[in-house]
Amino acid sequence: MTSDPRRLVPRTDVLLAEARVAAAVGRLGRDLVKAVVTGVQQQVRAGALAPDDAADAVLAALPGTASSLHRVLNATGVLVHTNLGRAPLSAAALEAVVATGGTTDVELDLATGRRGPRGEGAIDALLAAVPAAEAAIVVNNCAAALALVATCLGGELVVARGELVEIGDGFRIPDLLVSTGARLREVGTTNRVSAADYTDAVGPDTGAVLKVHPSNFVVRGFTRSVEVAELAPLLDVPLVADVGSGLLRPHPALPDEPDLQTTLADGADLVLCSGDKLLGGPQAGLVLGRADLVQRLRRHPLYRALRVDKTTLAALEATLRGPQPPVQRMLAATVQELRARAEAVVAALPGVDAVVADAGARVGGGGAPEFELPSVAVTLPASCAEELRQGQPPVVGYTAEGRTWLDLRSLDPADDDTLVTAVRACTS
Repeated sequence: MTSDPRRLVPRTDVLLAEARVAAAVGRLGRDLVKAVVTGVQQQVRAGALAPDDAADAVLAALPGTASSLHRVLNATGVLVHTNLGRAPLSAAALEAVVATGGTTDVELDLATGRRGPRGEGAIDALLAAVPAAEAAIVVNNCAAALALVATCLGGELVVARGELVEIGDGFRIPDLLVSTGARLREVGTTNRVSAADYTDAVGPDTGAVLKVHPSNFVVRGFTRSVEVAELAPLLDVPLVADVGSGLLRPHPALPDEPDLQTTLADGADLVLCSGDKLLGGPQAGLVLGRADLVQRLRRHPLYRALRVDKTTLAALEATLRGPQPPVQRMLAATVQELRARAEAVVAALPGVDAVVADAGARVGGGGAPEFELPSVAVTLPASCAEELRQGQPPVVGYTAEGRTWLDLRSLDPADDDTLVTAVRACTS
């Protein structure tokens, strides 16, 4: 009589007790590992896997971490790619996150043993980086910063029609502003607005004049806008500028991108931006400017709901104080450096249809929408795109002209060898 095949299936407790699997339980958690064990048992039961191979199959099927998110190599040529988590953190920022993952002195003055100001180090680093600012606060993203300003300053917000923009995923700035209870006083036309349009609209109910950087689109032709330096001297109400991408100071590679220091020096009372774009830090919304206005925001009840956690504060401070973050290195890379890297990648792929090609990279994240950064890519057969994307680690490029393009400007040089290994795996 043939024995029941179910008797050959390794028991759950036996597999979980296997030394290597037990170590994985300590790292990933029992529930996650047990779910993988159950799947492997099904394979054994179906005859697709030998019982003696069950433990090895469990280890092979386990994820690298307890999170469902994957590390991805960004070869898209988009430096700040929203779908890929925007700015990669610097090594200093990652170390700071790990160091503050446990208990930390986020609101404790160790010298006195009393409650201390939250995020003081990150705020000091921001003010050192942007000397034109008197004070600053940090919330969880730029939309939160805008919502807090609109709620706190209240009343009527004067804003140009051409700046009532829609950004990613159908998110519309006017919808956010109205949701706070603010009333919008639209001025000018879609393509033209004058200083008089603003000043004529300001009245006793005006809470602020708001300028929003269009970020991901440009209107050309018969246009007119009013810069902060022209508008600020004409107003007796707060002038708030949402500059978007978080460029701290002017950058030679992005001459038309607004920056925090210049915007404040030109007369803005408050500036808002994201922390995870050109600044190169974690997701955060930054508000810098006049001390009295920042204090009003800090004391508003909504601020409590929007404030960031200890790891964000630590990563932001380390980004500002530490070495140049990856996004800044990407911007600074020369075509010669990129070409040398691409040639080294191709040389490491003998027999593979890999070609070095000139490419055009983008800032991404709504920054410098029309500005193309000269770059260099490695191109492969079009069929490689899907295999690379589903590999370990996934490599995301783009397809054009019947080829898969892997742009090296958006890829950390330390990942070039990993890229070579991934290409070999999909072309072997």
